[in-house]
Amino acid sequence: MRTFRLVIACPDRVGIVAKVSNFLATYNGWITEASHHSDNQSGWFFMRHEIRADSLPFDLDGFRQAFSPIAREFSMEWRVTDSAQKKRVVLMASRESHCLADLLHRWHSDELDCDIPCVISNHDDLRSMVEWHAIPYFHVPVNSQDKQPAFDEVARLVKSHAADVIVLARYMQILPAPLCAEFSQRVINIHHSFLPSFVGAKPYHQASLRGVKLIGATSHYVTEELDAGPIIEQDVVRVSHRDSIEEMVRLGKDVEKMVLSRGLRYHLEDRVLVHDNKTVVFD
Repeated sequence: MRTFRLVIACPDRVGIVAKVSNFLATYNGWITEASHHSDNQSGWFFMRHEIRADSLPFDLDGFRQAFSPIAREFSMEWRVTDSAQKKRVVLMASRESHCLADLLHRWHSDELDCDIPCVISNHDDLRSMVEWHAIPYFHVPVNSQDKQPAFDEVARLVKSHAADVIVLARYMQILPAPLCAEFSQRVINIHHSFLPSFVGAKPYHQASLRGVKLIGATSHYVTEELDAGPIIEQDVVRVSHRDSIEEMVRLGKDVEKMVLSRGLRYHLEDRVLVHDNKTVVFD
């Protein structure tokens, strides 16, 4: 069913829900899902509504025009999107295939409602898997002595394919600050939960030697500060002294796949609201 997704963040005050609800009722808007959250710490209010598109007398531009006076009255940061307009997701990966393969499978089986115009990688290892899905694969090697030309090409590819969101599916390079800024809150990354305790090479080996009992993963928006962007989704799985390092790696990959796919799905469905460096996720 085609819906319009209305997402709002604004300073909290009396009457916000009533005003929005009255607006929708005035135009016979049929609400199929409603979520609200009042953050006492920040003093902000967050809202997400899904409205049946066929119940409204106007298109997306008409909705924006009609709703704008209310948005101004309440100093809202807001957007409205059409579920029929699929977001364009550019995937980036290096050599590890588990996250990329999982996202491609979910897209291929219609679990992720998006378009994937291309995959970009700094290695050529995953080309055959990507091209089996009839998706263009761009190999952009990164010279460790001079990375800028590679990232200039990455930026060109992302823009030429009209990306709405970039997903780093175990892409093992740090994106430059200008690209992070240009695609603020539109680049999603995944990392294991051992940071910052176990940095550098072989984190699972380090964790095993310390006898960790939980393995987890975090998906988050990318910012200029490495692995410090607003968190979208997290999960954990228990391990014990009986688990080998190889078993821990396998479990870690499983949780990474799940967390990344959930984080992307929440973004695609406009369920993530960011305020400062914190997210509200209406799952």
